[in-house]
Amino acid sequence: MTAVGHSRSAGENPDRVATSALDESYLGVVRRLSAAQKPAARSAPAYSRFVNRRLGRYLAAWAYRAGLTPNAVTGISAVWTFSGILLLALFPPSWLLGVAVTLCLVIGYAFDSADGQVSRLRQSSSPAGEWLDHVVDAVKVSTMPIALVIGFYRFDVVPVVWLLVPLTFTIVSAVMFFAMILTEQLRRPRNAMPLAEDRPGKPSWIRALLVAPMDYGVLCLSFLFLGSVPVFTVVYTLIFAGTSAFLLLALVKWFRELRSWTATTAPADPLPGRP
Repeated sequence: MTAVGHSRSAGENPDRVATSALDESYLGVVRRLSAAQKPAARSAPAYSRFVNRRLGRYLAAWAYRAGLTPNAVTGISAVWTFSGILLLALFPPSWLLGVAVTLCLVIGYAFDSADGQVSRLRQSSSPAGEWLDHVVDAVKVSTMPIALVIGFYRFDVVPVVWLLVPLTFTIVSAVMFFAMILTEQLRRPRNAMPLAEDRPGKPSWIRALLVAPMDYGVLCLSFLFLGSVPVFTVVYTLIFAGTSAFLLLALVKWFRELRSWTATTAPADPLPGRP
C-alpha cells in the first residue's frame, strides 16, 4: 500500500509534457526524481523504503518519458497486482506459482509507488487520481487474503481451521487501511504532520526491521514459499500476527491523539454531517 496523499494529473498540457519528457534522458529523470524524493518516515518498513521506492523511481522515469499519465501507471499497477491475486485462487500451491505470484505483486507494488512520482514530474495533482489510487489499494488489501482462502480451500492443502488466519487478515487489512486514511484526513485541517512523513530523518534499521511484518513488500515476498505449504503458513501467520499487533498499538495511539483535540480547539469538521 502507498502513502497517503499522492498527487495526480489535472489540467496539464499533454503535448508540452511529452515534449519535455523526450528532451530529458532517462538517467536525467532518475536523478531528478532522486533529488526531489520526499523524506520517508524513520519508521517506514525496510522493503518499502529501501527497495520499492527505488524500483518505483526507475519505473516512474520510464513512464514519464513514455508519456504515461499517473492514472495510466495506476492502471498498470492494478493489472499486475490483480493478475497475481487471481493466480492464487486458480492454481495449486507450487514453487512456480510462488515465483509467478511474487513477481506480479512486486511489479504491481513498484508501479504503485511510481504513479505519485510521475505526477510530481508532471507537476500536477488531482483528487480523482488520489481517489483512484486509494480505491485500487482498498480492493487489493481485501481481495488478496480472500484469493488465498479460495485457492487453499479448493486444493485442500491446509486444515480448514487455518483458513481463519487469512480470513481474519482481511478484516485487519481493511481496518488498518481505513484507519490510516481517516486519521490522515482528520489531521490535515490542523496542519499536523502527515502519517507518511512522520519524523523524517536518518533511516533506523532496527525500527524498519521491527515493523517488517506490516510491510506490504514483505507480504509479497512471502508467497515465494508457496512451494512448501507448511513453511508458507508459518511465515504468513507470523506476518498476520505482527500486523495485528501493530494495528492494535496504532489504533490506541491515533485515538489518543484525536481525543486530545478538544471541541474548543478543533478546527472545522473535515467530515460534514458527522455529529
